Amino acid sequence: MPKKPKLGQNFLVDDEAVERIVGALGDLAGRTAVEIGPGRGALTGALAARAGRVVAIELDRDFSAGLRGQFDAERVTVVEQDVLQFDFAAAAEAGGRLRVVGNLPYYITSPILLKLAASHAALDVAVLMVQREVAERVTAAPGSRDYGLLSVTVQMYGPAEQLFTLPPSAFSPPPKVHSTVFRWRFAPRFGELGVDEGGFLRFLRQAFAQKRKTLNNNLRAAGIAPADAAAALESAGIAAQARAEAVPVEALAALWRGLRASDGVEIRTEETAITKS
Repeated sequence: MPKKPKLGQNFLVDDEAVERIVGALGDLAGRTAVEIGPGRGALTGALAARAGRVVAIELDRDFSAGLRGQFDAERVTVVEQDVLQFDFAAAAEAGGRLRVVGNLPYYITSPILLKLAASHAALDVAVLMVQREVAERVTAAPGSRDYGLLSVTVQMYGPAEQLFTLPPSAFSPPPKVHSTVFRWRFAPRFGELGVDEGGFLRFLRQAFAQKRKTLNNNLRAAGIAPADAAAALESAGIAAQARAEAVPVEALAALWRGLRASDGVEIRTEETAITKS
């Protein structure tokens, strides 16, 4: 009797979608592909036919055993582990930067995206399937309804683009939502924008802290004196009543640099708060 799927497990059964997803990774000859949550191996087989090596990260013990019995160990290495604990850098040592693919569980999508961002030095490109609403947020442009902290955080590590959307019928059991595949190319922008990675990300959490408040008010709530906030906003070319969701990342970077350069203004490096010293 087939094992019943656990909460959050919806298996891709659309063969055409499998080919499109793997094809979006580009030429895999001689490359290492890492698959997140292979489950029953729908994508794994297509990857094994194209890649030099496949590393399949699967937390479920039964699925891990099934994958080991299904694929040649010389082609597919099954790692029974939580992807949030996986060492992408170590996996990349043998064959260069990794290509990543996966149908991400809806309930831990954001933590996985942040894990990939933190591992960016080991990664080349990722093709990921997520809930449609999440993909819209990840790929959103400034000023759009879906643009927010997740959008700018992901895009600071490289461009993300939607590829195609699948209906519930492409999965078994069918989920209650549509799923969208997007491609994320890793090319961090911190150096280009003249910002410190850790400090700027903490600043962004403050800038987007309360969606309905203006950027000016969020800065003041974080401890920046009104005069300092006003001067930095003007220097960065940002309107006093602008919300963070409407501001391009280039202008946010200019604002951060202006605040760092202001006399008496300190952006803490160990906490998320921005304070006046």
